[in-house]
Amino acid sequence: MRVTTRADRNELKEESEERFRARVSAPPVEGAANQAVIELLSRKLNVPKSRITLVSGQTSRDKIFEIET
Repeated sequence: MRVTTRADRNELKEESEERFRARVSAPPVEGAANQAVIELLSRKLNVPKSRITLVSGQTSRDKIFEIET
């Protein structure tokens, strides 16, 4: 997933079957943007936040999330 921070609005777009682009208004400070992406994924995919884990990309624009079903 490619993440853009400090965006005008929060949105999630599917670029391909396995790749998404997330735009979040949160800044990339102290994990705020990562948490905003988790909340966005939770709402859009109808999955509890506790089932979404950031696997890699803590400080990168490109991130990998694991979603338990």
